[in-house]
Amino acid sequence: QVQLQESGGGLVQAGDSLRLSCAASGRTFSYYVMGWFRQAPGKEREFVAAISRYGGPTSYAASVKGRFTISRDNAKNTIYLQMNNLKPEDTAVYYCAAGSSTNSINDYWGQGTQVTVSS
Repeated sequence: QVQLQESGGGLVQAGDSLRLSCAASGRTFSYYVMGWFRQAPGKEREFVAAISRYGGPTSYAASVKGRFTISRDNAKNTIYLQMNNLKPEDTAVYYCAAGSSTNSINDYWGQGTQVTVSS
């Protein structure tokens, strides 16, 4: 069992940066592939970024590649999402998730943190 808690969301202006954190409980954190997803009002939840178990390969949605960076610190049971050059279209609730494989990052979910980017 893994419990996830996101933090770091807020209201920023276009072009600003934010760093989201997701703290996980459980001693098996390093076993899981971790990811960030987001859901904007009236839209389906979408993939943002993922990172493998030991911080190796990462993947990103095309819309955030080059602006967002996912990382993890297994010693702290935490993953991060550094978001630079934020755009109004990045406005959404951001969720972190844990899964057993890159194709299935949906075993556990956090409650989400709101990111709002004003123009």
